Order: sequence, then C-alpha cells, then structure tokens
Amino acid sequence: MKMGTITFVTFALLIFVSTLSSTESAKILAVFPFTGPSQYICVQLYLKTLAARGHEVTSVSAFPQKSAIKNFRDITIPIEQAEHDTFVNIAIEEMVRSKLDQLRGVQDYVEMSILSTFQSEDFQRLLHSKEHFDLVIIEVLLADSLYALGPHFNAPLIGVSTFGTDVVIDQLVDNISPVAYVPAPSGAHLDRMNFWQRLDNLYVYTMELLHAHLVMLPSQQRIYERYFPNATLDLSEVRRDFSLLLLNQHYSYSWPRPLVPNAIEVAGMHINDTLQELPADMEAFINASPKGAIYFSLGSNIKSAYLPKEKLSAIMDAFASLPVNVLWKFEKTDLPGKPKNVFINKWFPQSEILAHSNVKLFITHGGMHSLIEVVHHGKPIVGMPIFYDQHLNVELALAKGFGVVVNFRNFSSADLRDAILEVLNQPKYAENARAASANFHDRPMKPLDAAIYWTEYVLRHKGAPQMRVAARHLNFLQRLSIDTMAVLFGIPLLLGIFVIRYFYKTLRALFGKKHGAKFNARKSKRE
Repeated sequence: MKMGTITFVTFALLIFVSTLSSTESAKILAVFPFTGPSQYICVQLYLKTLAARGHEVTSVSAFPQKSAIKNFRDITIPIEQAEHDTFVNIAIEEMVRSKLDQLRGVQDYVEMSILSTFQSEDFQRLLHSKEHFDLVIIEVLLADSLYALGPHFNAPLIGVSTFGTDVVIDQLVDNISPVAYVPAPSGAHLDRMNFWQRLDNLYVYTMELLHAHLVMLPSQQRIYERYFPNATLDLSEVRRDFSLLLLNQHYSYSWPRPLVPNAIEVAGMHINDTLQELPADMEAFINASPKGAIYFSLGSNIKSAYLPKEKLSAIMDAFASLPVNVLWKFEKTDLPGKPKNVFINKWFPQSEILAHSNVKLFITHGGMHSLIEVVHHGKPIVGMPIFYDQHLNVELALAKGFGVVVNFRNFSSADLRDAILEVLNQPKYAENARAASANFHDRPMKPLDAAIYWTEYVLRHKGAPQMRVAARHLNFLQRLSIDTMAVLFGIPLLLGIFVIRYFYKTLRALFGKKHGAKFNARKSKRE
C-alpha cells in the first residue's frame, strides 16, 4: 500500500473515531459553593474547556470570570472577604485541635458556603425557574443538600472532589476504602502501616463516618427539606445517585487504591500547559539570583501578612541569611524590615513560577493543588503543613524523597534556614522531584482530556448507568454480605451447636444412669 493511501486511511479512521465520540452541545450547571479560591481554581480550566467545546456552562461560584467568555454564564455567590477570612481563621484554629474539633471546623466552613449559595437571590431565581439542564456538576465536600440539584433539574450528576476521595465521598459511588492500606486523607499515615498506625487509621475512619452520619447528614437533611420542600426522594437516595466522580488525586505520587469504574483520577486537570509570560519584574528578580530562586506561599486561606510577629521575624531572618532570592506571596503592599533578597506580592502565577528553570525550591503549606503543581513541574519542597490533608501531603513528599518538613507551630529562624539549605545543597531532592514528575506525566491521557472525555461520556450515555456498581441498590447489610454470611456460616454454626448439645445431653444421661446404678449398688451392699 502506498504512503498516500496509508495517510488517507489513517485520516479517515481518525474522522470516524472523532465522529463516534462527538457530543452534542449540552446545557451544564456547575455549582462550586465554597468561598476558598483554591477549590474553584481546580475546576476553572475544566469548565472553560467545556464551554470552548460548545457546551453552555452556567457556573455558580464566588469567583466570576473577569471578562465575558462565550457559552459561559456566571451566577455569583456574594461574600464579604473580611468576614470570610475571619471565619476561615477561626475554623482553622479549631481544626488543629482534636479530631472532633477538626470535623466541626470543616462542617462549619461547608455549611457557611452552602447557606450562602442557597440564600443568594440569583441562585434562588435559577432554582425556581423552568430552565432545563442536561448535566449538573457539583463539588462533593459534604455538600449533600446541594446534590438535590440533580433530581431537581432531572439531570445526571457529576461530582468533582478537589481533595480526592475519602470514606464519606466513596459512598457517593459505592467505592471502597480498605482501612488496612488506604490512608484517611486527614490522617497522618501512608499506605504501609504497622499495627498501631492501622489502629489510628481505623479510629480516624470511624470518627469521620460517625460524624458524617450522626451530625453532618442530619444537618444537611434539614437544609434539604428547607430549600427543596416538594422533593420526594430522601437525601440518602439523592447522595448515591452520582453518574461520575472526578477525583483530584493520582496514584503516581500518592498510593494505588481500588476505584470503581465511575471514579476517575484527574489530578492536574487545573494546570494549563500553555504557560503565560511572567511579569517583567518577577522575571528579572528570579534571573538575578545566580544560585537559583525560591518561592514561598501558604496558599489562599492562610495569609502570611497576618502571621504573628515572631513568625514573621523568624521567616525574614531565615530568608535574609540565604544566598538566593525569595518570592513571597504576601497579602500587603509593605513589609517593614523586608530583606533585600525578598520580593513580595499579593499574588503570583504559581504554575508559571514553578515552571521557571531558575526556581529551585517551593516552601509550601502542602495544600493539594500546591503538591500537584510541584509534582507536575518536578520541584522539591520545604513543607510547613498547618491543617487537614496538608500533613499527609507533605508526608508524601518526604516518603518520595523530594521534600523536608518544618513544624509550622514551633519553628525558629535556624530551623527554616537549615531546611532550605538542606534541599538546595543536596541534589537528591531535585532528582527525586524529577523522578516523581516523570511518573506523574506517564499517562495514556492528560488529566484535563480525561475529565472532558468522561464528562461527555456521561452526556452521550444519558448518565452512563453501565458504569455504576450494583451496590447502590443494596442496603447496608446486603452490601457487606452480612445477610448471606449469616446464612452461610450461621446455619452450620447453629447445627454444630445443636449436635454438640445433643451429644452432650446424651452422654450426660448415659453416664448419669451408670453412675446412678453404681451408687445404688454400693448403697445396697452397705444395707
């Protein structure tokens, strides 16, 4: 066959395959109620890509687009930033105490965001409109009352978990998390645990399940009944009616674990492969550091500008002693006593900064998106975890050999300086970071492409019921096979007990008669 013929056949096959996988334009409602920007950042590129592919996207969030986008409509959840920051700081202070306080802090934050959404006038107009949607995409972080939007609009549900999955999120698609080797995200252990670590992991799982079913879900049920008064389904039915879960995690940098077919790992889908140019002042500052530069950020919820004076002083002293330039995400325009080798800014294009060849290290709080971005770009870290999943995220970097940890609660200037110099001066950290990055990128499909493919798969297949495991039709006893095990093992056990008891009684009666006969014989002789 001639080369031209081969090219023509290949081209024809590609057109045929693309025709098979094409999806008609759909009306999509995306609801991301949480007031922290990092969670919306996770899905922003995904939603824009859906709009670019011709779907009409209605996005409900606290973060509207700065300029109009074709096929993209914002419904904005109003928030008072100062009030939000105060609330989040209080919640974080609660989270660093006991496990129960941590769960309460998460619930308070979630319910604040959900109620802000329901109380929005624009959202209420949408809720009571006759508008039709073909698909509802929603963040699945204990926001169960909002899952009712699926049946309300008679549309399939796709959940996006910006934190990956846990034992409560698993229930939405009847996934399993074997407690012996799947760490709780808010725990402190990796997948290979000794007895005491497995015991602690079981404790964390148990606390999360009990809090979810005894505290969180009853609260969500009350919100559900208030805002969906005509709903006919119980919330327990609504929350197990998801067609697909997109999970912000990947085994390449964490651990392998079981997943049902409609739970898809898409960590990295928020990272745009097309990098923007850095502002000239940032570019010049990075390049002016012959031994490389480092980047420091505590994420979007922890504000460096509001750290206690002693911590700010320790950080500045550590940075001043370094032979490299430091970019510091700092939320005020001025920092008294700022060292000359420090560049502060309220915002940095984080992915572009980490992609820069002269940036050698990221000092991070260990948030999920920050961890994914350092793995994507192959940069080592100094981790300063503060709450929730950040401790485990940093622990992953330590286990993979591309990071060290500093105790954020109690560190000195020397502690921070020594940790930074350890990573900068030891090539093994950069080498391990590049190896982790190579594993992360070695996939059959890019994460954003995977997220778009499976989203449109659900649309093409009207909810894709063929992907859902049958566990959703079983009750608790049936899912765990307790009823069948009771019959399989219970009946033989009862039969065994009956047989043993029968022989015991028979032998007792037999020996009783013999003993009685001997006793009567001895009595007769004495008489």
